Amino acid sequence: MKLSQLRILVAVAETETFSEAALNLDMSQSAVSHSISTLEDHLGVVLFSRGRHGARLTPVGDRIVNHARTILQQAEAIAREAELARGLQGGQVRIASFRSIAIHLLPAAIAQFKQHHPNIAVNLSEHDNYLQVEKALREGRADIGFTLLPAADDLDTWEVLENAYVALFPPAFKAAGPQITWAEVAQHPLIMPPADRIMMRDVYDHVQAHGYSLNVVSEVETDTTIVNLVAQGLGATILPRLAAEPIPERVQVFDLPEPLVRIIGAAVLGNGLHTPAIYAFLDVLKTLGSSMAIATQTAPLAKPA
Repeated sequence: MKLSQLRILVAVAETETFSEAALNLDMSQSAVSHSISTLEDHLGVVLFSRGRHGARLTPVGDRIVNHARTILQQAEAIAREAELARGLQGGQVRIASFRSIAIHLLPAAIAQFKQHHPNIAVNLSEHDNYLQVEKALREGRADIGFTLLPAADDLDTWEVLENAYVALFPPAFKAAGPQITWAEVAQHPLIMPPADRIMMRDVYDHVQAHGYSLNVVSEVETDTTIVNLVAQGLGATILPRLAAEPIPERVQVFDLPEPLVRIIGAAVLGNGLHTPAIYAFLDVLKTLGSSMAIATQTAPLAKPA
């Protein structure tokens, strides 16, 4: 048996499909299927029941996958002990993030970290939302993750920055005053991310709490596309400021009538074995997060049409 076979076994057990496991492992489906078949031949038992429903663990497969998880956890502990022994002279830092942080904060953080620690590898994985980031931390696929605060009790967190939601209006929009009102937001046709996106739940709840509903005329997946549609005069939007950046000069940017802020933090597992490299990267994040917060607070809002 190989550790790679056990990782594939666990991945298929969690996804219950060979195709999704292959996607998560960055492998071909045929390679995943071959690995499981080889393992079954070696063990002399059937691990998965295959069919139109996908791949379900057999009773013996269910027992074996529990042992596989334990073995992988022990292998990870061995690797981390070796990293601790190497200190800041080698090893790696694995970071899990969502898009806006990956774009606006991490390139500078990684560059600064590599200047001081060139022998430490930094691996970055992007996820759709902070819940997926937290899952990566708990499953041992990441050392540092970015999430929203307050976070779950099993995570140790540090605040990195505050990311306020802003209202973006097209160039031709004429506000009644220097500050946008809820009535103006509610009346204007909006282009928004899908309502089931995690970052949108707080927006709809926030607006409804102030007695208004949004006039959403279109839902678009990509934040950059939404901002460019606003720039073309096709509607307005509400986005976290970092998700909206870079904002074209002609787009008008307003604070919400009542602020809505997401506090973004760096997180590690509370009882995990953390290397000096991880703490060194956290120090870089704290410094850059403070400078980004100052820059965001001083950025101009309500650009004139």
